[in-house]
Amino acid sequence: MSSPTAVVCAYSSVGTAALEGLLEAGVEVKALYTYAQGADELWFTPPATVAEAHSIPVHLAPAFNEDSVYEAIRAQQPDFLFSFYFREMIQARFLELPRLGAFNLHGSLLPRYRGRAPLNWVLVKGETETGISLHAMTPKPDDGHIAAQARLPIAWDETALSLTEKAAIAGRSLVRDAVPGLVDGSTQLINQKTLGPSTYFGGRKPADSRLDFTMTALEAFNQVRAVADPWPNAFLETLAGTVKVAWALPSAEPCPPGRFRLTQEGLLLGFVDGALRLHVLRAGTRRVERPTEQAELLRGLGLLEG
Repeated sequence: MSSPTAVVCAYSSVGTAALEGLLEAGVEVKALYTYAQGADELWFTPPATVAEAHSIPVHLAPAFNEDSVYEAIRAQQPDFLFSFYFREMIQARFLELPRLGAFNLHGSLLPRYRGRAPLNWVLVKGETETGISLHAMTPKPDDGHIAAQARLPIAWDETALSLTEKAAIAGRSLVRDAVPGLVDGSTQLINQKTLGPSTYFGGRKPADSRLDFTMTALEAFNQVRAVADPWPNAFLETLAGTVKVAWALPSAEPCPPGRFRLTQEGLLLGFVDGALRLHVLRAGTRRVERPTEQAELLRGLGLLEG
């Protein structure tokens, strides 16, 4: 019996892990469509590296839905089309090409947290659990019946990076284990409507990471950890410019909302019901970790008295 074949559209560390899971399941990948790795994305191994190691043709896809790509995939007659953290919505005509179906891997427990950046949004919203879902693709985003899901617990100090690493590990095994049932037709697809109401969150804009002093300390902490390194970080807008809060933890010490206070514990930033202790600040290209140096930086910006 010949191996099932697939065309894969993938990016990110989760995309890399899912591609590895597909190969471990014995799928012959005819082609990978992906993106060039950005200078700020060097923290993960891109799917192209795995593809090249397995002699899989790699195509950079700034415009995947072009007629030339459609004709190329149609000529390959793949059994599957997989989308693993791909950035483009794939047109309906592509979904009709694979013999055994087109499937997408999404970073949430669908039907909750449809849309972009689900792993960041669940942290912003203070969730204690999320997951990943492999589902049949339709022309609608994150729609279609569920083939497999895995649950992921969220630690109280989870960051976007640590949660992404969890999703990558889970995604690799989820895809690997799902392939046999998709090939022989034994997988029972589950209608998302039977799993509860859906929620949707759009792509995150820079303004979504702004810290607001009407936030509670917990809300501010959730904002910080949702975009901690290597993401662009939560930030404060001040008259002296932007100050990024790369990392901070809740503190029991009091601090007036919107004010900085240097204590024995470290530098505090006050919110409506409490404070964060600041561990790492950024101003421009400068990264500051020591409380005394943070205080010096803030005094220089006119943000801290004394």
